[in-house]
Amino acid sequence: MGIDPGTAVMGYGLIEVQGNNMSLLEMDVLKPGKVDDTYKKLQLIYNTVSGLIIKYKPDVFAIEAPFFGKNVQSMLKLGRAQGVAIAAAMRHGLDVTEYSPKKIKQSVTGNGNANKEQVLKMLQHLLKFTEDPKYLDASDALAVAVCHHFQQKTLTTGESKKSTGWGDFIKNNPGRVK
Repeated sequence: MGIDPGTAVMGYGLIEVQGNNMSLLEMDVLKPGKVDDTYKKLQLIYNTVSGLIIKYKPDVFAIEAPFFGKNVQSMLKLGRAQGVAIAAAMRHGLDVTEYSPKKIKQSVTGNGNANKEQVLKMLQHLLKFTEDPKYLDASDALAVAVCHHFQQKTLTTGESKKSTGWGDFIKNNPGRVK
């Protein structure tokens, strides 16, 4: 499950991975910006993320890290949205991984400076769908999920695997250490 956090528009994307095959389960947006009360927006984000977790039962949760902007108030709002989404994931026992926008773009397209449309086109190619989302926040969230999948794959087996440190890396990659 991938999340592109926001208090005006929050994107979410879910993929299913079976072996080397990825498929799109759902991508859409939540528009908490229509709610006037700040805390009700946060509650809506929390409840929506919780509902998606209950419905789809994802194994992992990845979220886009906020980028540093000039507007402090916008950063504060984005941080709150991200925080309640993370809290919902943790409440349901999911590990949380955060990726920078540049890392997500690099992982999905091979270009850390790709624009949103380029990311969408690559996602359509990878996941074999043709529809364009109404909001690119949805495809951005889907890119977070795909990025996480790519980051977790090992080069040799194609299976997901987390490293616990250099010792684990050396043990699992003896031919790569000199």
